[in-house]
Amino acid sequence: MSLSDHHPASPWHPGEIAIQNHAGVTERMAEIGPRVIRDRMIDQHRDFFRHLPFVVLGAVDPKGEVWATIRAGEPGFLDAPDPFRLRVRSAADPHDPAEAGLADGSAVGLLGIDLTTRRRNRLNGIVRREGGDEFEVRVQQSFGNCPQYIRVRQGPERLLDPVAAAPEIAHGLDDRARALIAGADTFFVATYADGEEGNRQVDVSHRGGPKGFVRIGENDVLTVPDYSGNRFFNTLGNIRANPRAGLVFIDFTSGDLLQMSGRAEVLLDTPEIASFPGAERLWRFAPRTLVRRVGAVPLRFEGASPPGRA
Repeated sequence: MSLSDHHPASPWHPGEIAIQNHAGVTERMAEIGPRVIRDRMIDQHRDFFRHLPFVVLGAVDPKGEVWATIRAGEPGFLDAPDPFRLRVRSAADPHDPAEAGLADGSAVGLLGIDLTTRRRNRLNGIVRREGGDEFEVRVQQSFGNCPQYIRVRQGPERLLDPVAAAPEIAHGLDDRARALIAGADTFFVATYADGEEGNRQVDVSHRGGPKGFVRIGENDVLTVPDYSGNRFFNTLGNIRANPRAGLVFIDFTSGDLLQMSGRAEVLLDTPEIASFPGAERLWRFAPRTLVRRVGAVPLRFEGASPPGRA
């Protein structure tokens, strides 16, 4: 059996299986999961990561709060020396709340996404550090995702000097945050679930749709439509098992980041689903802590196509 043909046992935990069962795809996912979710990277994915100027990470801090964040660098700052390890060479930002969850031995979720081609690959694993900002992720799960709902953006042409600005911490949405969310066509969400044996599975995923697809309700609660996808239900399954979630919204023209940590819930059967065109279910997110980091992403993108579908 070659490395590319090797697959682990069923990758699904009870939360994911519960959502798959509700969607009527349990048997199909039981067959597909072990074939497409590997415990190592195939060569195609290894090469893909090497060409990226940024990566999305999901990490859990010592208090159990989960955060989504962005790390950027010149292409090559991500490197896979073998199918089992991905190196991340990028300076840490002490103002990033996710940094506390990237200690040696921590579980981490990673999403590589190319906004110019709509290609994305996922990798979940364990952080290994030997000192300094560089770290490795030892692969536990590696798999590709379809390009649905990703907006094509032009750029970035170059890596800018990072902005060393103190973070702004809040516990509610201000007008700037509301405007960013209301105009967003893209954000990323980090979630996690803990197994009975203490093993932790962290995931970070892309969410996209038409501008305004995320609705802001009373008490700053966000409602997010869940459209038809690959039926893995990694995010919703994690929320079913553990309501903690972390969101990050990017201002692609300024590089500002809005990171939020809070609680989420999945809505599988509610009349409200009909008010979101194309949605199959909904989920809600109540932010507890918000961190705005001005110019935290040293990349700028121009333009955005309508969200594509595979």
